[in-house]
Amino acid sequence: MTSLPAPPAEQAPSKSDLPASGDDTRPDRPWLVIVWNDPINLMSYVTYVFQKLFGYSRDKATALMLDVHHKGRAVVSSGPRERAELDAFRLHQHGLWATLEQPG
Repeated sequence: MTSLPAPPAEQAPSKSDLPASGDDTRPDRPWLVIVWNDPINLMSYVTYVFQKLFGYSRDKATALMLDVHHKGRAVVSSGPRERAELDAFRLHQHGLWATLEQPG
């Protein structure tokens, strides 16, 4: 009687389920929507857009508009990437220059 070859030894998985030491394991960090100053839009219009799109009070919208005017930029919203992309898109539709940023 001939003997059959032994079955191959089971190999350990080559890929670890644990995150690599450099991977970011923190929960989703919010994305920031930044509006930048431009030479085209009136300050009153920018205030109006912030009120219309985000439901901000006139005082808060004015404060954000003044940040844009004096500092060159203001963070107008934050949240998950999909929501931030939508906010930036809506700002673009109203003629404002907006970008996304994720703090490091």
